[in-house]
Amino acid sequence: MKLIRSLELKKNRKREGLFVAEGPKVVGDLMQAGYVPRMLFSTVARPDAELITEEELRKVSFLQHPQEVIAVFEIPSISHQPSAISHHLALALDGVQDPGNLGTIIRIADWFGISTIYCSMDTADAYNPKVVQATMGSLAHVQVFYTDLLEVFKSLPSSYPIYGTLLDGENIYEQELTAEGIIVMGNEGNGISPEVRQHINKRLLIPDFHTDGLRAESLNVAIATAITCSEFRRRQ
Repeated sequence: MKLIRSLELKKNRKREGLFVAEGPKVVGDLMQAGYVPRMLFSTVARPDAELITEEELRKVSFLQHPQEVIAVFEIPSISHQPSAISHHLALALDGVQDPGNLGTIIRIADWFGISTIYCSMDTADAYNPKVVQATMGSLAHVQVFYTDLLEVFKSLPSSYPIYGTLLDGENIYEQELTAEGIIVMGNEGNGISPEVRQHINKRLLIPDFHTDGLRAESLNVAIATAITCSEFRRRQ
């Protein structure tokens, strides 16, 4: 119990090389994808889990309403980063810090068939319990790499499409969108950083449709990611 609770902190996850997943859906999808649980507990009898009481589950769960199953998995060891130069779309997250947003973006990427996400080093940890839960199992299908985004962009040919949603961009619904490239999404409050913005060669804008000038100041980054990915896929 002490070990599981300690995995709420990134430093402990890093030291132990472990993360926590909860609920039959999330745990089941991870196991189906080949993740082997180091520990597996359930309040319902099952042959692959140790039976615990609901009270014991509540003591270790990170959820307000625990969901029957909790497991501890090893954080996968990824020895290399796939080349960004491909005929596929990838996402790059520049300082996305809210765990709920990151988890939702991973789930969105999975839905739209985007299997690679590059994250800046200050982006939230993909193995935070809140992120894992928000992915609803999609963490098993999407590879998340933490890297220096500037180095990734510098390694690409100058003609390689790097898209970014910016307030001074061009209407996404009127622009040519390619089947390959990197879509950059920025920080919740500050957007895409000036350093990363310099590498964006395809500037996009998700327009608002208010006619009276009264509108929301901005879109949530996960919602903006969903709209952007949907428009890319609609064209293909």
